[in-house]
Amino acid sequence: MDLNDSTSLAELMSRYVSTETGFGVPKDGWRICLAHEFKEKRKPFQARDVSLPSLIEHISLGVRYMRWWYRKTRVEKKAPFIDMFGALPLRQIYGAPLGGIGGGSITRGWRGDFCRWQLNPGMYHYETVIANQFTVCLRRGGQTVYQQVLSMERPPTLQGWNWGYCGEYAFYHALYPRAWTVYHLPGQNVTLTCRQVSPVIPHDYKDSSLPVAVFVWAIENKNDYALDVSIMFTMVNGSGHKDDKSGGHWNEPFHLEKDGESVSGVLLHHQTRVNPYTLCIAAREKTGQEISHQTAFSPKGTCSALWSDLMTDGRLDSPKDSSPPTQKEEEVAAALAVSCSVPANSHNSVEFSLAWDMPKITFGSRERIYVRRYTRYYSTKGDAAPSLSHYALTHYSKWEQSIDEWQRPILQDRSLPAWYKSALFNELYFVVDGGTVWVELPEDADISGGLRSEDGGLPAQPEAVKEYGRFAYLEGQEYRMYNTYDVHFYASFALIMLWPKLALSVQYDIAGSVVQHDPTERLNLMNGRCSPVKTRGVVPHDLGDPDDEPWVRANAYMIHDTADWKDLNLKFVLQVYRDYYLTQDEQYLKDMWPICQTVMETELKFDKDGDGLIENSGYADQTYDGWKVTGPSAYCGGLWLASVCMMCKMARVLNCESVYQRYRDILERGRAAFDKLLWNGKYYNYDSSGRSLSNSVMSDQCAGQWFLRASGLGEDDYQAFPKEKICSALKSVFDLNVMSFAGGQMGAVNGMRPEGAPDCSSVQSDEVWVGVVYGLAATMIHEGMIEEGMHTAEGCYRAVWERMGMAFQTPEAYCEKGIYRSLAYMRPLSIWAMQLALNNRPNHNKTTAKDVGQD
Repeated sequence: MDLNDSTSLAELMSRYVSTETGFGVPKDGWRICLAHEFKEKRKPFQARDVSLPSLIEHISLGVRYMRWWYRKTRVEKKAPFIDMFGALPLRQIYGAPLGGIGGGSITRGWRGDFCRWQLNPGMYHYETVIANQFTVCLRRGGQTVYQQVLSMERPPTLQGWNWGYCGEYAFYHALYPRAWTVYHLPGQNVTLTCRQVSPVIPHDYKDSSLPVAVFVWAIENKNDYALDVSIMFTMVNGSGHKDDKSGGHWNEPFHLEKDGESVSGVLLHHQTRVNPYTLCIAAREKTGQEISHQTAFSPKGTCSALWSDLMTDGRLDSPKDSSPPTQKEEEVAAALAVSCSVPANSHNSVEFSLAWDMPKITFGSRERIYVRRYTRYYSTKGDAAPSLSHYALTHYSKWEQSIDEWQRPILQDRSLPAWYKSALFNELYFVVDGGTVWVELPEDADISGGLRSEDGGLPAQPEAVKEYGRFAYLEGQEYRMYNTYDVHFYASFALIMLWPKLALSVQYDIAGSVVQHDPTERLNLMNGRCSPVKTRGVVPHDLGDPDDEPWVRANAYMIHDTADWKDLNLKFVLQVYRDYYLTQDEQYLKDMWPICQTVMETELKFDKDGDGLIENSGYADQTYDGWKVTGPSAYCGGLWLASVCMMCKMARVLNCESVYQRYRDILERGRAAFDKLLWNGKYYNYDSSGRSLSNSVMSDQCAGQWFLRASGLGEDDYQAFPKEKICSALKSVFDLNVMSFAGGQMGAVNGMRPEGAPDCSSVQSDEVWVGVVYGLAATMIHEGMIEEGMHTAEGCYRAVWERMGMAFQTPEAYCEKGIYRSLAYMRPLSIWAMQLALNNRPNHNKTTAKDVGQD
């Protein structure tokens, strides 16, 4: 089933010259030698990559976009929510992010660099802060025999330090939310293993919110004599942003003893005018170990004094006073060292933590102040960093126990290939590193959109939101919109399976927005016409831009008139029942039922022929909004029938017989029309227009069936599609979109012509969308095509993680050669739909409400 597992691992590890395997490093995960260089170098899709026919067709859109882009960037001095002229270049460096969910994130690359920062909610910058390093010092008989920065870099600054560690002696291994870096020290007979642990724990809504991570350093001394070993952690007060030099930042040492446990470290207070925060590096005090620090040093120049300080005796000077506030253009850093003795042919360990405390946040418009989720358990005053560090260092072993219990059944399942185990857990990075924000619901908040329960709306403060807060994540790090709903449709499987209360919270926010109306006229870039920002009775495209005011102003997306989308309303209905099926939360279903009826009434307006099937025109499908469609289509038509099916089921659950009979009639008529208009004997045509390309094979044509199966439906009274036709369609997709594309080793291309050539009629049709491929694979698995499903998904993993160097930044899309689009994207979280499908295999324990944390 694997596409040469051992061959792929051998390529990523080919430059590793040591035989050391590290301390406690697991077998499964993504592993790479620090000296590895990816041969494949791809470029981001930009405006110049649009084909000539598409360019001619969309020339007016291009002109309007350029005018809007110029005003946004040059006049308003803000970043566009999508920047077609400033796409991120590919940096093949990223590793597992640090921290819990929704408190900001810091990414440490697989070579050890601190290189991606999202402390201000939803706003990223990509700077490698070179002074943020770990350094090892070995001493024997009172003399330092080896001192090395554990980095391959040779920077122009800090030249008083010993840089240039040989990466051929080290490897990185990620199995999110943990990662291991193994450093063999050449000529020293010593191996260091740094284990990185973040509190990302399914069904945990407390520790999973904490902005903290732990680094456990295991030191193996294979000499026949003892060594004194020191590990030094250095950190700049800031994130490599220009505000690091704004002045007023200062550091101070701290010591905290609680419940018989002590931690010591340095607080780095970053005093910006907007969203100030404190970084904290800390270490746990243990018998036989000594913690020392340097409160402040300049990360510029040679920095020889700090290096010499450590080299002299393996310890730092440890001044007791705080540092003075920095002047403008001045930067300041801090250092923390832990020293211990390691007996001959034995091992020891030291423990560090990194925490960041930004309890109160504002978004770009600065209209409202929010408090982060973790402040429910810690102070909102900005003084929680010592307590966060203490808690992390004294509880991380419990986190690891929970992580082991969660991951073990999957890792020990011999029927699952190694690549899948790596993909399943490592793709979860986006739950933390998706610009994610998790805040408390203010006491005076009303999420109902103004329509209360008694009038067919929602409670002002539903219990799920009041108790578990508000959650939002970006469509992608480059597509800066929160909770983009057509993409969340795919990604939501990770949330509903692992943090179901957050999934329900998102649904309540979306439902509240459905009944809202924002009459503000706005230009739609696609057609040049103006329309209201938000139309009542329609699911919003997104819940806003973090550079504006999310939750207050939805629909940051302004390419199309968002009142036209057919699939968003359908995806709301599909998720409502799926979430109920997996959680058995009856109150949630009752709350959502009137909203489901509202959006379905909106959809029924598009059943112009009265045949029970809605029609599309132009680009009226949000997911594939660059791919023209006319009349009923396989994608939206399939989602419609699945939604009607689920309305029938929900009506039965809620004893609404008249509603059941109404939708039952629509289902019967719609099924007949769908087959008549779209079925061609092998698969469902892309659309029913009769155009020359209407019979293209769409990889996502069975999305409706996917959700039915994921919700325990799709048969008997709740069957929308004949099983034999679904299986035939999936076989056609596998034969053409998968096996006839790129040698069958890159996943499924979105559109394929029946003669075996990619459909190149639009920007999107000849792309591979990783998240769609994972959903397709899940559909195949539901229908018993397990081998085909695994092969299909494997192609994406191999391409992204092993050949293109896009680990921990899985893109939305890539073409067969040369180009990718939108790095670090939400949709690939849909891989958890594969796990749901695998759980529901015959003779396998099915996923139930208990599995998603419901009592």
